Order: sequence, then C-alpha cells, then structure tokens
Amino acid sequence: MTGFRRITPFLWFASQAEEAATFYTGIFPNSRIRQVTHYSKEASGPSGRPEGSVMTVDFELDGEPVSALNGGPVFTFTEAISLVVKCKDQAEIDHYWNRLSEGGDPNAQACGWLKDKYGLSWQICPVEIDELAKSPKAMAALMNMTKIDIARLKEAAR
Repeated sequence: MTGFRRITPFLWFASQAEEAATFYTGIFPNSRIRQVTHYSKEASGPSGRPEGSVMTVDFELDGEPVSALNGGPVFTFTEAISLVVKCKDQAEIDHYWNRLSEGGDPNAQACGWLKDKYGLSWQICPVEIDELAKSPKAMAALMNMTKIDIARLKEAAR
C-alpha cells in the first residue's frame, strides 16, 4: 500500500477544521489539504451539524497525515496532548513559534510549549533537546523558558 500510515492524528474542532488546516498548511513546508468532506443530510441530524457544512478535512503537515473533524463544541483541546515540532536551528524555532502562536497564547506553558488560536498545544524544540535535557543545568534553564533559546541551553549544558 503506497502512502499507508498506521497512525494519524485526528483533531476535533467545534467548527474550524478547514480554517485550522489552512492555517497549519500555510506554516509548514511540504503541506497540503488533501480532501474536504461535508455533512450529508443523514450525518447532519445525529451530529447536530448543518447539512452541507464541512465535516472532515484530511491534510498533510510536512508530509505527515492529519485529519480534522468539525464535531461541535462537545470536546476541546487540553494540554494532555500536543504536537512536537523538532527544529534544526534557532531560526526554525523562531519561525514555528511565531507563526503557531499568532492569535494564540505563547506564554500558556513553559519548556517550548505554546497554545495556538484553536487551543491546540505545540512543543517547539531543537532536534537535540533530548541530549541537552540530560544536563541538570540545561534542564534548569529549560524550565525557565517559554520559547526555547538553543544558545542559552547549550551554554547551560557546558
């Protein structure tokens, strides 16, 4: 099976699935909206969503599949789940941090976590975060950061 992925994140939105997918695919390279489905008459009744409105959006973020559902306001995102973005340098951290936090709350969490305007949590961190976190001094520095500063972490690790 070409393109088969066993696990795909599935995100529940009240009504902003297509808007969010468009926002996210505009941030990451190698991203696109693959398919948008709409609520049929049969599906709209049980779901409480309007017939003809967007039901699901299948999209790719940097080549990785993601699905989104407009399921109504029954469920919302919590910090119990986040998407991790590994960055090769400070410029990438700055880019993803700045773009994903537009309209959201970049100070909602520490250690490279932010909450976007849809309430979804993201971890924006360097690719070497696991190695840096082995240093107690780097870990102490990390605990006092919102957006990660790679140079400060490396300095603390020395």
